[in-house]
Amino acid sequence: MGRIPEKKKKLKLAAEQIKVLAPDLGACFATDLVTCKGLLVGYMYREKPDFEDDSGWRFLAGTETQDYMDQADNHGIYDCNTLANYDPSIILFLNKPIGSAFYRDEKTNQFVTDQNGAPNPDEHADNELADNEHGDEPASN
Repeated sequence: MGRIPEKKKKLKLAAEQIKVLAPDLGACFATDLVTCKGLLVGYMYREKPDFEDDSGWRFLAGTETQDYMDQADNHGIYDCNTLANYDPSIILFLNKPIGSAFYRDEKTNQFVTDQNGAPNPDEHADNELADNEHGDEPASN
């Protein structure tokens, strides 16, 4: 049986536009709203890595529904440096420990610590990410 060809995504940034901003941090997952649509990261968290070169970082626009997140073709695996090029404001947080989570405050446009921490992958959330209640402690760099 043949392999199903993977659909090629049209990313917002071309390879030649990627600069070295956050090297040697490993891979991360990001949604297409960030990498294809070009939205800023609105929610990011770090969980236990899924594979050897995985940093554990997950980057979302913050408006993704659970249905959107349940569709594997709405995400991709990228180098953390690539995501830093999409949204350089994440760079200050990339060395934060596993369990860290941050959301972008709509009023200040700054990242704030999510007091709930990173989502637990063992618990399936019934709510959309946009409805997630966050803490309101400013993030420290």
